[in-house]
Amino acid sequence: MSEPQLKAVILVVSTTAAKEPSTDASDATLRSVFEHDGAGQWDVVETKIVPDSVQQIQRHIMLWADVPDSINLIVTTGGTGFAVGDNTPEAVSALLHRPASGLVHGMLAASLQVTPFAMMSRPVAGVRNKTLIVTLPGSPKGAKENLQAIIKALPHACHQAAGADSRKLHSGGVKRLEQEAGIVQGAGHSQPHGHAGGHSHSHGHSHGHSHGHGAGHGHGNLVRHTKPGANPMSNDPSLGPTRRHRESPYPMISVEDALALIKEQTPKPVIETRKVHEDLVGSVLAEDVTARENVPAFRASIVDGYAVVVPKDGNMKGVFPVVAVSHATPGEVKPLKEGEIARITTGAPLPPGATSVIMVEDTILKSKTEDGEEEKEVEILAEGVKEGENIREVGSDIKQGTIILRKGEQISAVGGEIGLLAAVGVAEVKAYRRPVIGVMSTGDEIVEHSRPGDLVLGEVRDTNRPTLISAAKEWGFEVVDLGIAKDKAGTLEENLRDAMRRSDLIITTGGVSMGELDLLKPTIERSLGGTIHFGRVSMKPGKPTTFATVPAKNNTGERVSKVIFSLPGNPASALVTFHLFALPSLHAMSGVSPEGLTKVPVTLAHDFVLDKARPEYHRAIVSIAADGTLTASSTGGQRSSKVGSLRGANALLCMPKGSEPLAKGTKVNALLMSNVRNSH
Repeated sequence: MSEPQLKAVILVVSTTAAKEPSTDASDATLRSVFEHDGAGQWDVVETKIVPDSVQQIQRHIMLWADVPDSINLIVTTGGTGFAVGDNTPEAVSALLHRPASGLVHGMLAASLQVTPFAMMSRPVAGVRNKTLIVTLPGSPKGAKENLQAIIKALPHACHQAAGADSRKLHSGGVKRLEQEAGIVQGAGHSQPHGHAGGHSHSHGHSHGHSHGHGAGHGHGNLVRHTKPGANPMSNDPSLGPTRRHRESPYPMISVEDALALIKEQTPKPVIETRKVHEDLVGSVLAEDVTARENVPAFRASIVDGYAVVVPKDGNMKGVFPVVAVSHATPGEVKPLKEGEIARITTGAPLPPGATSVIMVEDTILKSKTEDGEEEKEVEILAEGVKEGENIREVGSDIKQGTIILRKGEQISAVGGEIGLLAAVGVAEVKAYRRPVIGVMSTGDEIVEHSRPGDLVLGEVRDTNRPTLISAAKEWGFEVVDLGIAKDKAGTLEENLRDAMRRSDLIITTGGVSMGELDLLKPTIERSLGGTIHFGRVSMKPGKPTTFATVPAKNNTGERVSKVIFSLPGNPASALVTFHLFALPSLHAMSGVSPEGLTKVPVTLAHDFVLDKARPEYHRAIVSIAADGTLTASSTGGQRSSKVGSLRGANALLCMPKGSEPLAKGTKVNALLMSNVRNSH
């Protein structure tokens, strides 16, 4: 039988977070460490936020540690520096019955390998009653590193503090303890940091770089002199450019695996009440919609003619007085008796007592009123008339209470759904909220595309942001323009935090390759406490595409997950990966099914050269041939840096890797980005 989980709590010490809980990122970061690095041994049962107050810190610790069923581990975060208001070490030290200096040394040793400024932290650790208490820094990055450094040893410490038999615990010696804890001797304390922050990836936003192979069109070739994996992993990029990664630490995954991770990690759609209005177009219904009223709501004529009371023999031949007029406008209509008729227009309600309508074509005007303005008598030429002729009965179109639209249906601008809802008196519906997208470019070299004047050496006009904003709007999403973020860690973090407040899904371009200034991955992991689910995909173009989620709180204080797609900087790569990866995530958050681009089989209009190493998503023009078949032609050179390859493209061809070209006439799958063209 497995041992029960150890109970842990988190105490966030922050005057700012105590006033506004949504500003705290440490809780989610520490919970992630317990979940991913804790070997399934921890149950984080509670989180509390308190201001920088000795009394409040001590009060909560005693509430957790001074009861019979005490907590096994209390971790605090915040208030461990040298600032005047940093009182956590003093508050905790006064409560400890036994200090745990070894844990303090372990945290400091790990942090000092990351930055010399770790010596400015004042951690404290020890036991009160049967509860272990550890203080961590206030920054999510520092708190994560410190907890990762000691977490494998904490279960053993907690069991001992709770009163377990030490002789039994230590039987088998230190080697057994290390093996059970998963501690690798000689690995040092840097292991937890290698993945979190050492991802220095170059921009690739410049149009002079490429992921492709071969020469041509004035674009330089990629030249690699060593085999992948031949160089050892380097240290954290914060230690300087000479020690940055020479090989990406992220495994290369397939497009299928990447899409599966996106599907798994994308937040579920949020249901909201929406008014039936043109703004509803594009939204997906979150529940079935039933008709509130009958359509039509009254018996109505479907022709211009005369309402009559049909006699039993059905013979309507003869001259009849016109005693009333019924137009398609609200109002009282005089009841009709047999032998009387009423002039009626299309859509108008039948007078009470009327049983049928005679078309005007089956009548002759016999006389007018004295003023000559109205009909007085009309001759009807019909016989064999039946009741109900030329009448639209109540509910004959839609009956009250019937389902008119199903959950999961998308409201289109041309399909008549808005009109249908309006016709049956539905003013509000439950629909999935459409996510707001934030689009940001990154890089010191990037300048606004509209900036006047010539470029200086090294500058690149921002083509990605306007391109992606246009693409997202074309798919019907609201977009926030987040501008250009510079290659500075603090600036990038600030811009991303602002983006998280303003949008649900963030798209960045650049900063995900292998250069020393590529800070997106480290910023997401270390500063925002996010999780990078993949950082490389086996595809062309778009290999360094990165997908991450970051914990956050919405305006109501509810914990949510923000999605970040960090796309390559090369224009073609950015547009391809937006459609291939970001769009399915947006569809999932919107309730749209199936997700992503529509896939159709097409016939190649000419030979296509394949990439030898990776599957390729080839920009192409798909059109309808004279015989009705779909054919595909390349847009030209496919280098990821070639802006020209985007012109006219309405599809991505799913091309396999291979050493031989695919011949003209071969059938492949195409992902449609826009309407198919008519080629004849």
